[in-house]
Amino acid sequence: MCWKLLDFSGGGSMHTGKLVFAQLMDHLPLHTFRRCVAKYPGRYPTLTFSHPDQFLCMAFAQLTYRESLRDIETCLRAHSAKLYHLGIRGGIAKSTLADANENRDWRIYQDFALSLIQTARKLYAEDSFGLELTHTVYALDSTTIDLCLALFPWARFRKHKGAVKLHTPLDLRGNIPTFIHISDGKLHDVNILDQVAFEAGSFYVRIGVISTSPGSMPCI
Repeated sequence: MCWKLLDFSGGGSMHTGKLVFAQLMDHLPLHTFRRCVAKYPGRYPTLTFSHPDQFLCMAFAQLTYRESLRDIETCLRAHSAKLYHLGIRGGIAKSTLADANENRDWRIYQDFALSLIQTARKLYAEDSFGLELTHTVYALDSTTIDLCLALFPWARFRKHKGAVKLHTPLDLRGNIPTFIHISDGKLHDVNILDQVAFEAGSFYVRIGVISTSPGSMPCI
C-alpha cells in the first residue's frame, strides 16, 4: 500500500504528474484546516514541523496502515526524495511526531474532521439505502479498541487488559459517522444516548445484541 500511494500518476518510464497521495490530499479544503489551526493557537514551534506537516504524516500513516511512530518515520524516510512532492516540508522524526501529537490542540483535528463529515454528508444526501424514507436514518454503533495497560494505565478495562470504546451514529446514506464519542471500555451503549444530539424527524436504531430486558433500546 505504501508504494502505491508514493507512485506517480503519469505512467511510463518518466516520473510525471502527481503522486497518488498528493492527489488524494488535493481534495481536502486546506483553507478550512488553516482556520482550525488559527482558532487554537499553541506554543509548540511550527517553523520546522508545521501543522500541515503533522496532518499529512498522520493521514499517510492511516492510509498505509502504519503501526507506530517509528513505523511512520521509517517508511517516510525511506522515500525522503518524494516528501516535497507529498507536501511535507518539515523533517520527519519519531520524537518530532510524538511532541506534536502530545502538545498540539486536538480540537484542530476534531473541527476539521467535522467539517469534512458535513461535506461528505451533502454528497450522499440523495443516495438511496434500500428504504423509501425521506428522513435520515442513523445506526448507533460502537467498537472497543484494545490498549496496552502498561502504556495506558488510565484505560483499565479488565484486570490485565486496557481498552476504550468508540461510539458513533452512522448516517446510513453513505455510512458516514456524524458524531464520535470515546469513553472507557466499560460504558454501556445505552448510556451514551445522553451525549447524542437527536435530530427531529430522524430514525435511530442501535446495532447490537438483541436484549429483552425492560426498557432496553430496540436493536437490529
